[in-house]
Amino acid sequence: MRFNLFRQSDVPEKYRSNFTNLYFDIAWYGVLSGTVVNFINVYATRLGASGLQIGLLTAMSAVVNLFLAIPAGHWISKRHTGRAVFWSSVVFRIGYLLFIPLPWLFSNQGQIWALIILTFFMAIPLTPLGVGFNALFAESVPDRFRARVAGTRNVTFAIAYMLTSLVAGYILKNATFPGGYQIIFVIGAFGAAMSSYHIYHVTPVQDDSTPLPTPPTIDPDLPAESPRGITSLLRLDIWNTHFKNVLIALFFFHFVHYLSSPLYPLYNVNVLKLNDSNIGNGTAFYYLTVLIASTQLGKIVQKYGHKKVTGWGVAGMAAYPIMLAFSQTVWQFYALSFLGGFLFAMVNGAYANYMLENIPAHDRPSHLAWYTIVFNFALLTSSIIGPLSADMMGLAPALILFGIMRIFAGFYLLKWG
Repeated sequence: MRFNLFRQSDVPEKYRSNFTNLYFDIAWYGVLSGTVVNFINVYATRLGASGLQIGLLTAMSAVVNLFLAIPAGHWISKRHTGRAVFWSSVVFRIGYLLFIPLPWLFSNQGQIWALIILTFFMAIPLTPLGVGFNALFAESVPDRFRARVAGTRNVTFAIAYMLTSLVAGYILKNATFPGGYQIIFVIGAFGAAMSSYHIYHVTPVQDDSTPLPTPPTIDPDLPAESPRGITSLLRLDIWNTHFKNVLIALFFFHFVHYLSSPLYPLYNVNVLKLNDSNIGNGTAFYYLTVLIASTQLGKIVQKYGHKKVTGWGVAGMAAYPIMLAFSQTVWQFYALSFLGGFLFAMVNGAYANYMLENIPAHDRPSHLAWYTIVFNFALLTSSIIGPLSADMMGLAPALILFGIMRIFAGFYLLKWG
């Protein structure tokens, strides 16, 4: 089968720069993810963090996003999307530099709480970055190319994540603690900076094949500057449209997805007794499958549509936590990692486009702001409920229960989303 995801000969010239920079952006983000993001919870676990503290690493940013998503949507809508996203990414990613000196400044528990506090403050610029990037993607990639670009971004991310996870695992295996983690924090910070550099070069481009979006109808009987009530300010009218169903379905998806996330490092380190090299290898296997599956994403979406690929993918992702709960050896962990990447690639490449299909082109920032609120509310509640549930029933039973919930979330999206 010919691999042609990176071919651009059939892409109009005005889109090629955007596509190339989007690929490099996600590749460098893969470097950040394969180092800092991949190992930060493992690092906290090795410092002695509890399940609740690991959940707070995620929950702190969710709290900020809940309060700032609507203002961020308004802020993005009044500015050049590309510049707003770029500067938000720069301010957010400066925080990764501050991870590097933590072992020199604090005790183990001090470092854990410093990470939680830094994550909280980094979430302030992360909010407009999260709201704005999906809008920038929609403005810079025509609808007919979105599945292809998303699939290619999955491939580039997977390659970068896979390679850097292997390198990070090797560094952590051979360097003393915590010096090895400081090295991968440096590598991750450099990847973050390069990702922002390529975001700067992504610019909105009008798709000639699509008519300009029709602006919302204005009642001529209303005064030009009519008072704006709280309903208008918060854009509660969005909840009276079909997009309400999409938001509810995506809430369930993200909620059940992140319920088990704080449990993975605890299970991998404390039950399976995996070392950092094992975890890096498992991540590499996982994203090798993501890479392979992403090459076929465009064809699969073209045949079944973004909604069906997302819904069935969410249901299929139940296999990962359920099978992990029955794993006892590193080789079972490797096999599960290899199998788990396929469905993740389908969901990760399809769900954002499924959402964008249901958003009016003229009103993306406000709709994406509400999605950001829903996403972060799911993230916040799941990050707290997940560890608390595991404390009450045990890690393995919790993983099985959360896997079953993924099946129900997938079917809910297919039927009502």
